[in-house]
Amino acid sequence: MLNFEDFAVLTFDCYGTLIDWESGLWQALRPILANHQVSLSAERALELYGELESEAERGAYRAYRDVLRTVLEGIGARLGFAPTPLELAHFSESVKDWPAFPDSPAALVALKQKYRLAIISNIDDDLFAASAPRLQAPFDWVITAQQARSYKPALNNFRLALERIGLPREKILHVAQSLYHDIAPARSLGLATVWVNRRHDKPGPGATPLAQARPDLEVPDLSTLAAFAGA
Repeated sequence: MLNFEDFAVLTFDCYGTLIDWESGLWQALRPILANHQVSLSAERALELYGELESEAERGAYRAYRDVLRTVLEGIGARLGFAPTPLELAHFSESVKDWPAFPDSPAALVALKQKYRLAIISNIDDDLFAASAPRLQAPFDWVITAQQARSYKPALNNFRLALERIGLPREKILHVAQSLYHDIAPARSLGLATVWVNRRHDKPGPGATPLAQARPDLEVPDLSTLAAFAGA
């Protein structure tokens, strides 16, 4: 069991952990599919998104907006339609409308009373800035893919965060929903981890690729994490 008194900083993934990216993605994608008379379940659409996003984020860095466009084009190619320029534009900006999980703001505010907080996110700077007010907690550090010029699970993103935070690794606890993007690479760098299993009551992997990784603690939501931390 983790001793939360050992940690001074909590680092968080954002989209999928604090922001409900699956709901946001589906709300953005569903009308596009309807426009092209494509019938697809939310779960299958999210799994397809996760597969194509991980492919789009490999190789040379490009902005997350461009990743979203590429993924939508890939979904269209798989399902037999070509998204319009307007659909591509709307989908690439949809991040700004993705909602926070209901438990995120209060839990972050409580945790902020005990710890310094950081974000390590696969996102563009301005897109995170649009999401930040939904979380209601000032973060001490924000490390984005745009700053790192790479996407998790690349270790570069975590190394940049460690460099900026400037504390021993044993003082830092990483909190995330994705075993693939976060828990596995964070553990490989010697960080303690908490898996926020947002899909504990849903079948399948959703928009996150499968991965084998063992966190130090599993919780279903941020409220439970705050309770464990005594916040």
